[in-house]
Amino acid sequence: MYHRIVKKIVLQNFERLSQGDYESMLNGMSPSVTHTFSGQHALGGTRHSIPAMRLWFERLFRLFPGLSFEIRSVAVSGWPWMTSIAVEWTDRARPADGSSYVNEGIHLIKMRWGKVVYLRAYLDTAVLLATLKGLATHGISEALAPPIAD
Repeated sequence: MYHRIVKKIVLQNFERLSQGDYESMLNGMSPSVTHTFSGQHALGGTRHSIPAMRLWFERLFRLFPGLSFEIRSVAVSGWPWMTSIAVEWTDRARPADGSSYVNEGIHLIKMRWGKVVYLRAYLDTAVLLATLKGLATHGISEALAPPIAD
């Protein structure tokens, strides 16, 4: 029963995120969350706080307006004191330069007592980097900004 409830919450949060509501995601995070997105690029790096996560989400949605997730599977294991979640997804967006963006990946999430303490995204970084480079050539300098980290 617990795993089913967690899966439902995860699906609801990704649905809200697909509507641009990242504050719902932030509300479900521990104040000392660790968020890692591979690579040394505008979305890469590691963050350890809600304020840094908010800045990261703001940048994500400026560069990739209309970002939406199609969830392909959710796996949940563990108990409330240490829950592990794997979310397989396809995401789509219309980047700020008007091009098309589609990528696939997995989020690995760890929760303790209902709060996300660890979040790591695995995706095709070559697709992401090509899109960021394209944004930069269209004059969107934030696509080349250093990672947001704290």
